[in-house]
Amino acid sequence: MVRDDLTMNMSWQLWKQVIIAALVVLLVADLGLLYVRWENSRENEAAMRAERDRLELTAKALKGDVARAQRIRESMSGVTKEYDAFYKTDFESTSDGYSKIEANLDAIAVKASVKSSGAAFEQKEVKGRGVEEIRISDTVEGDYSSIIKFISGLEQSPYFYLLSELKLDSAVQGSASPGALIRLHLELRTYFKS
Repeated sequence: MVRDDLTMNMSWQLWKQVIIAALVVLLVADLGLLYVRWENSRENEAAMRAERDRLELTAKALKGDVARAQRIRESMSGVTKEYDAFYKTDFESTSDGYSKIEANLDAIAVKASVKSSGAAFEQKEVKGRGVEEIRISDTVEGDYSSIIKFISGLEQSPYFYLLSELKLDSAVQGSASPGALIRLHLELRTYFKS
């Protein structure tokens, strides 16, 4: 005897209705998913437009940064040339720098009418720079205008000096009159090519 489960448990009409109902449920689910996907794509489209706009602004800003960097690089080549010229022309070599600096300081003192106690030098290597730092100590005596002329002479010197310290020791004659002599202790720095 042949059993047909289809006919035994339910009739063919009922079976068709179940299959159609299942297909309708699947179709509704597909349409629901299609709608959700369409809504997401619209949201994603708006988000993608916003992201594109943000990236365009970022790209413009970066192009501006790149342009500024190019200008800086171009100007740096000029700075490098100026540095090389400064290094070559304003820094003396260690071999003859001491005598030139001492002669220059003496000439400035004579021109300013101050009495110098004589410069004392201290040398210190500046690592990785190709220069030696020279610390110069000197004490000068003169009236106020002569001291000002001496400092002005340092500023106008063809040699490179950094005035790092000034100390007014005392008035030599003991009075604060306009003609009183002033004793000024100076600390200067200069650099020699090594």
